[in-house]
Amino acid sequence: MSSVPKAEPAETLRPTKKQKELLTFIEDFIAEHGYSPSYREIMAGTGHTSVATVSLHVNSLIERGHLKKRDRSARSLEVVSPQAGQKPEELAPKQLKASEEKWLVAKVELFFKGAESAAGVSEAEIDKLYVLIGALKVLGIEGASQAFIARLGELKKRHEDNEYSV
Repeated sequence: MSSVPKAEPAETLRPTKKQKELLTFIEDFIAEHGYSPSYREIMAGTGHTSVATVSLHVNSLIERGHLKKRDRSARSLEVVSPQAGQKPEELAPKQLKASEEKWLVAKVELFFKGAESAAGVSEAEIDKLYVLIGALKVLGIEGASQAFIARLGELKKRHEDNEYSV
């Protein structure tokens, strides 16, 4: 049975101290890794001795509106409410950590290398690369986006040359 009163909206129920620790761990883990932790990782990271205890806390956080689960798959937890005491308009935009920025730039680099090594580049591929560069700009990675814009110009020129030579 649930100990959460049903008459009160889930958004108004603040997490307990233990649940707050768990929620903070999950938020930090997702920010660092890009995916949610397993229950065993939560157990190890928060000092719990039982996966069942972690499950109880997670289920309570879901009932209280702080977490949600996408389908019933592993690593599907999502934080859905800001930390207690912060209103959504007070939250600062998400800043990337240096490791996240490096990973993202490396991923975009892989897409560019694939396009540059291909015999021909399609218009759809060029469009995808434009979107990736736009994402870098939105995330504040200006230096990398400028470098990729120059490379994209070369790819676009090569694409146009191939169209005219056919």
